Amino acid sequence: MKISDGEATPSRLIDAKIEELRDWRGEMLARVRSVIRQAVPEVVEEWKWRGVPVWSHGGIICTGETYKSVVKMTFAKGASLEDPSGLFNASLEGNTRRAIDLHEGEEIDEEALKALIRAAVALNISKKPVARSSRS
Repeated sequence: MKISDGEATPSRLIDAKIEELRDWRGEMLARVRSVIRQAVPEVVEEWKWRGVPVWSHGGIICTGETYKSVVKMTFAKGASLEDPSGLFNASLEGNTRRAIDLHEGEEIDEEALKALIRAAVALNISKKPVARSSRS
């Protein structure tokens, strides 16, 4: 993956990853990214673990991994989230994470996904430690 014309920011690395895939996985990753940005306009894009797009706000929301036959959105605290639309379909046995496996040709329920993303942000923010005053 080559980044030209400037710094290799996480957002530019994600752009390059999408372009490099050149198939349905790149299109799916781009759609997922768009939904995340719509749900949480102030989202922070990161690039971790040697090439995994990560979206954060108050902590990790989810990752966007690409495999041969699936684009996987892994929610860091997915096991603690309500999933009324039943989007989670992978990594269901763990105590912490949950994932959504997206396959070629599948549609994304964007409104349900936005709600899940916003719930993940709310959970991240609610778990932040409260700053204590340093009175003596």
